[in-house]
Amino acid sequence: MTEKQTEKQTEKQTESRTENQGENQGEQRAERYEVVVIGGGAAGLSAALVLGRARRRTLVIDAGEPRNAPAAHMHGYLTRDGMSPAEFLATGREEIARYGVELVRDRAVDVAREPGARAGRDEDFLVVLGGGGSVRARQLVVATGLKDELPPLPGLAERFGQDVLHCPYCHGWEVRDQAFGVLATSPLSVHQALMVTQWSKDVTFFPHTVAEEELTDDDLRRLAAAGVRVVPGEVAGPTVEDGRLTGVRLVDGTVHAREVLFVAPRAVPQTDLVARLGAEMSETPFGSYPVVDGLGRTTVPGLWAAGNASGFAEQVVNAASRGYRAGATINGELLMADLDAAVAAVRV
Repeated sequence: MTEKQTEKQTEKQTESRTENQGENQGEQRAERYEVVVIGGGAAGLSAALVLGRARRRTLVIDAGEPRNAPAAHMHGYLTRDGMSPAEFLATGREEIARYGVELVRDRAVDVAREPGARAGRDEDFLVVLGGGGSVRARQLVVATGLKDELPPLPGLAERFGQDVLHCPYCHGWEVRDQAFGVLATSPLSVHQALMVTQWSKDVTFFPHTVAEEELTDDDLRRLAAAGVRVVPGEVAGPTVEDGRLTGVRLVDGTVHAREVLFVAPRAVPQTDLVARLGAEMSETPFGSYPVVDGLGRTTVPGLWAAGNASGFAEQVVNAASRGYRAGATINGELLMADLDAAVAAVRV
């Protein structure tokens, strides 16, 4: 069976169950899983793979909006370097299907806690689906990632992932020794300008709307020491010829020839569901993220966060690792909870 056939079959089964639940909402409870994973990226699929291999009844809810979709290739993942994000995810979906993990193409629009299906059990998580119906889980993994918001300049979004880039570790090697520009979105962009000099010695920093007084003396000294040219003035957007970025145009009309433009998008973490369940959140320069331990455990029992839903700097390989650790720990917790319940029942 092909990956597409497997995915369609899994989706059809889940949709059928959801429809049946909807026919008799008053008498029938939502389908119950041991673990529901919200998010079908590297973190979510990795957690699901571990859980499926541990014979846990697991469902992945995937809205199909991976953060790295604009990129043609991903890098820095040993044995997967250069693979396209789409191929990586398709392979992951094939793998989880082998172990009975179900996947539904849908969006989790709401979550809540409610009493467990049996007396003496912990509360269940109730997950409401955008397409209708809901599912229940003993444990919940949120791996919904984050979204990148680019500065509102014409032409940036169209080139993002090609020659408008954000991560030198992801793309630096492929554009090495070309003429770089760095578009500032905050004073922190100085750090990005300094970093990319590892891949090119021809770097121009465009402060854009960052005022000169927002840059420290140390910033300016380091930029000078790194050989980074600073060009003041507000940026109007990139110039493009024959499908390639050729320069950066300022509002005053001047154009500075560049082949690559690095920019730091505004990170928008998709952590609303975690916050809605009452998890403790931490405000960072990159958005609000749940407080988690080293295994992804939030402050709400049974609720886990993995990948970019747990922090800003999780690359694909890190996200997969986070998902793996969460999945393995969840399996252990479920096992011990069931054994403790069995022991308590014998004592009674």
